[in-house]
Amino acid sequence: MRDAGMDPDPWQEKVLRSDARRMLLLCSRQSGKSTTCGALACASAIYDPGLVLLIAPAQRQSQELFRKAVQTYHALEDVPRIVNESAMRMELANGSRIIALPGTEGTIRGYSAAKTIIVDEASRVDDALMAGVRPMLATTQGRFVALTTPYGKRGWFYESWAHGEGWERTMVTADQCPRIDPVWLRQERELIGDWQFRQEYQCEFVDTDEQFFSSDLIEAALTDEVETLWN
Repeated sequence: MRDAGMDPDPWQEKVLRSDARRMLLLCSRQSGKSTTCGALACASAIYDPGLVLLIAPAQRQSQELFRKAVQTYHALEDVPRIVNESAMRMELANGSRIIALPGTEGTIRGYSAAKTIIVDEASRVDDALMAGVRPMLATTQGRFVALTTPYGKRGWFYESWAHGEGWERTMVTADQCPRIDPVWLRQERELIGDWQFRQEYQCEFVDTDEQFFSSDLIEAALTDEVETLWN
């Protein structure tokens, strides 16, 4: 990031220096998580040549993450030559490829042996897609990074964050980002309401207003101490 003219926040530097293979980034809107992962994609393509996949629920989102990676790469000197570049794909002379894909199971099935997989808006990516993504790292022991804001107490990201093992977790709230004005944040809270503000800027897994029963109440009603009715 510094070579590309950016000054990383302490949390960004910690993420970029980490050697963890499985990372969850729970970050506020506009905290710099996409910029961080764009730099991470570049570093992977330069220093660990191979396939880098950028995935998001919609093509527009994965393309935006790809744009961050491309902008960072073009700002660097003494890097492998770009062999081919399009709106969703960049190939380098060292054999690396950075490819952006919309997050549907059908679009990712043709790829394998990825060195790095980065999933944007990960809380909104469905479980079936994740089941298709994980085997791509089986032979490479590659890196898997998921970045997102919360989206309620549901889905694979929430379960991984709340209960999963083997993840390095990073949480960044809006008040921890030096580029977000506290006055603006107070105005935003008044504008969008407490529930959405807590989700988008304070990184809280909050239930929607439409839920009749809260997630905590539902989980409290569940138990494993029930005998089966038949064998």
